[in-house]
Amino acid sequence: MKKKNSYTRSTITRRDFVIRTSIGVGAAGFGFASCSSPKPEESDSTEAKETTKRKLGVALVGLGNYATNQLAPALQHTEHCYLAGIVTGTKQKEKIWQDKYGIPDGNIYNYDNYDSIANNEDIDIVYVVLPNSMHAEYTIRGAQAGKHMMCEKPMAISVAECQQMIDACSQANRKLSIGYRLHYEPFNAEMMRLGQKEVYGKITGLQASFGFTMGNLDQWRAKKAMSGGGPLMDVGIYAMQGSIYTQGALPVTVKAIETTKNKEDWNDVEGSLEWEMEFPSGVVAQYETTYEANIQFLKAKAENGFFELAPAYVYNGLEGVTSDGPMNIEPVVHQAKHMDAFTANILNNTPVIASGEMGMRDMYYIEKIYASAASGGDVLSLAGAPQVLHLV
Repeated sequence: MKKKNSYTRSTITRRDFVIRTSIGVGAAGFGFASCSSPKPEESDSTEAKETTKRKLGVALVGLGNYATNQLAPALQHTEHCYLAGIVTGTKQKEKIWQDKYGIPDGNIYNYDNYDSIANNEDIDIVYVVLPNSMHAEYTIRGAQAGKHMMCEKPMAISVAECQQMIDACSQANRKLSIGYRLHYEPFNAEMMRLGQKEVYGKITGLQASFGFTMGNLDQWRAKKAMSGGGPLMDVGIYAMQGSIYTQGALPVTVKAIETTKNKEDWNDVEGSLEWEMEFPSGVVAQYETTYEANIQFLKAKAENGFFELAPAYVYNGLEGVTSDGPMNIEPVVHQAKHMDAFTANILNNTPVIASGEMGMRDMYYIEKIYASAASGGDVLSLAGAPQVLHLV
């Protein structure tokens, strides 16, 4: 029986999205419960005890650049899940994907019949890969349809929406994971280990930046109604995440300032932004994110050395170095590792590392960063954020 959709939005319709994106693609006071990192025996693992029974089916919602060129290929490398279905608003894509990946007719959906995915036993996991303003609606509806949910970052465009997504998954007894693929990527895992284990002593400085030159300013990422914000929402979130899991602690204050260079180009979202976050140790991490330049690194200084990644966040080609020399690490398809880990969480009923609570934590920080920038750089407390960490 088709489940009633109880989530509505009144701003951008799916039809608006299809029209607008046809011209380009791109790259306080909530009373949160305290959460900590899962115990080692409970953490994400692709070694699922029950995965020998069957692979879980994944449906991708939104067949843009990331789904087409990263997630679908990654699902050809997964051990415990597979590409079972698609949801698209572009009719021409249906046959292309069906022919390429052997997707049955009954596993192809559009945005009008999305809720009927509830009746499909082939599909266990729904992965939302839509513009940021649509994350909440399609995650909530997917959970209401009885599916476990993955959602691209940023989780949503407000803390309130994040809470609605978490509540919907909880009420449906379904698991939720946010697309923080770098928690499953070995170079970033090494940054976590070196920092959290104090291999070079206590961290004394952190710098993290991510930006790229956006050539097409007509795409959805440059429209606040669809993106929720500029590069901070899109790629700056990687830099913020990187400093947190390298430090192994949550920041306590933030101050920010908009640094957009070409104001005439950026009248809806910021073009560039810089901010600082102070950690309980007293370390002040420095950040930059931008759509006006190509920049990408994660750097840590410690009492007895340094360790860093550059590039740090891209899909492949990451490089790392320490004061002892290069990081000799074999790359992996981190999206595949993430999806397999989430499958293990479902099958073994274990906690999710890249959880909805982590996504809401980051949205809380982002809202505070924007508030500080709007004030001209006021120092704001982050005491109200969800206390969620990935400790190694």
